Amino acid sequence: MANKVKEIWKSGKAVVNAWLAIPSGFSAEMVAQCGFDSVTVDMQHGVQDYLSMVQCFQAMDKHPVTPMVRVPWNEPGIIGKVLDGGAYGVICPMVNTPQEARNLVSYSKYPPKGVRSNGPIRAGMYGTAGSYQKTANDDIVLLPMMETRTAVENMEAILDVEGIDGVYIGPSDLGFSYGLEPKLDRTEPEILAIYDKIIKECGKRGLNPGIHCSGAEGAARAINMGFKLVTLSNEVGLMATYAKMQVNATRKDSGGKA
Repeated sequence: MANKVKEIWKSGKAVVNAWLAIPSGFSAEMVAQCGFDSVTVDMQHGVQDYLSMVQCFQAMDKHPVTPMVRVPWNEPGIIGKVLDGGAYGVICPMVNTPQEARNLVSYSKYPPKGVRSNGPIRAGMYGTAGSYQKTANDDIVLLPMMETRTAVENMEAILDVEGIDGVYIGPSDLGFSYGLEPKLDRTEPEILAIYDKIIKECGKRGLNPGIHCSGAEGAARAINMGFKLVTLSNEVGLMATYAKMQVNATRKDSGGKA
């Protein structure tokens, strides 16, 4: 299976990514037909588990989206398992050093480039028998998260690690790390300067910076800054935002009768 995310990057465009926190194949199916390029199951802060991740992948399989996962942590067991379950992209939280980035690459790739164990129990269905292992090292997207002061201080060394495809910014934790309140669409000059440097350093290396946004306005702004993957909140946030808007409009337009 071709990785749509990598194809879009090769075309010079940005990827629009969805984010699933709800452990439901039905909601995953609904999101997957909304026009996103990729859909990421969040196993770190969402309430997803491994089986719900597989169910989400199965539900969106007939739609042209790339299935990705944010793993709970940078460790070989879960990274290998989500890849075996069908993830074609891994977003990994709290990667603060080049060694941690090298570990992520090693855990995610088959020998000789890594130490991933062979057993693509579900991912193998994406190709003919035995073909998945031949292409997985090149097809899978790896995005370590850059979301702490330490990671920013090690930025260039992390970006120099062979095998990653870019980095993914967690604005809430990044701001937290600099003593700011956690939020997504940041406007502080010191944080915007960090974004600018990340984009420039990724550009020098042919890498693709990604970022989590609260919605379309922030995502469009991020794309215009130079980000190559933007996430539109998550399905919980999108659902709640639209529901609140409808409730408020109903009360406002009903002349005080509701």
